[in-house]
Amino acid sequence: MTINSKIDLEISQLRRMATAGYFLGLHVRFTSPLITMQSYREDWIEYYTEKGYVIYDPTIRWALSETGHRRWSDLAEQDSRGVFAAAAQFDLRFGVTCSWGTRESRSLGSFARSDREFTDREVELIFSLFQRLHELTQPPQELTQPQIEALRCIAGGDRHAAAAMKLGISESALKARIASARQRLGARTTAEAIQRAKEYRLI
Repeated sequence: MTINSKIDLEISQLRRMATAGYFLGLHVRFTSPLITMQSYREDWIEYYTEKGYVIYDPTIRWALSETGHRRWSDLAEQDSRGVFAAAAQFDLRFGVTCSWGTRESRSLGSFARSDREFTDREVELIFSLFQRLHELTQPPQELTQPQIEALRCIAGGDRHAAAAMKLGISESALKARIASARQRLGARTTAEAIQRAKEYRLI
């Protein structure tokens, strides 16, 4: 099973439990996650953004300073700006937030239901799935020089034939380098591989 297939499997399990939606910010660096996935309602995302709730959201504050998992109800006393009350108007009434990783590469996620609190067993399963997603999406520390050169050529606008000629290799060798870079970066397409390599500051 490929890395992408494993990620899709974990996400599908989380989606089944977080029936009102979820947000994942994986590997936060310099205040911004390298990978973001979410299934919250668009109107809630727009409202959350318009109100600037990210600054006041108790789940974010907790997740950036602690690791583990907490129910939203346990963080209610820290919600001086009424973020949870606003979320409830968009069917996000019950939730759990998870945080994992180092300060240099912290992942955080929130998972919601509209009908009831998550059970203890569900919280533990969500946290386990979340930790696996953190590990599966761990960015590589480096690419090989041939992989970097191949991605840079394509990123610069070269077609395969031109890139291969520039690097003095066959077109099939170029494609092999790109394919290996995609696999290392956990990317489905070359464009996605280039984007991730840039985000990870590898090219």
